[in-house]
Amino acid sequence: MNLELLAAQARACMACGLSTSRTQVVFGEGSPDARLMIVGEGPGEDEDVQGRPFVGRSGQLLDKILEAAGIPRQSVYIANIVKCRPPQNRVPGPLEAKTCTSLWLNKQIQLIRPQIIIPLGATALEFFAGEKLSISKVRGKFFEWQGIKIFPMFHPAYLLRNPSREPGSPKHLTWQDILLVRSTLEALPSKPGVEIKAIRQESLF
Repeated sequence: MNLELLAAQARACMACGLSTSRTQVVFGEGSPDARLMIVGEGPGEDEDVQGRPFVGRSGQLLDKILEAAGIPRQSVYIANIVKCRPPQNRVPGPLEAKTCTSLWLNKQIQLIRPQIIIPLGATALEFFAGEKLSISKVRGKFFEWQGIKIFPMFHPAYLLRNPSREPGSPKHLTWQDILLVRSTLEALPSKPGVEIKAIRQESLF
């Protein structure tokens, strides 16, 4: 099994009701050798149309966050809890999330073997934590999940609603968080084909 074959299988998935309203399955994208994996909630309208994760306004901000920290998007693997867009961008239901993660996300993680996973937002965090937790209470801290370091961060959509860069603001905290992710990656054993670039300190996204 490899990611391409798994993606092909996912594109034919009809395992839950989300399959009836999707335009495309948004499987995920990035380096199969990624040391860092980012997991969001589910595709939005732009993602459903393009078939790629995080390409709308939230995705554009995520790109800026990664770029500012010197982490190329192409070195990361990006996916979601569910692969099909929930109608009106609602939160995925528990059965939808359980079905999709058991069929696809768990297998993606097994194939990629990332060293760090960043859950973006509460839905993604719940999958790894096994319970509902507040991002604001657990961000900035690592915990272990199946031998992988998990580091929750604010979802970019939340940052778009809270644009302040003042000390203590969500954007300011996110800058601190992504720098901690970067420094942790630098301290871990490297994987081939993964490059970390210089930090762009002048750019706080």
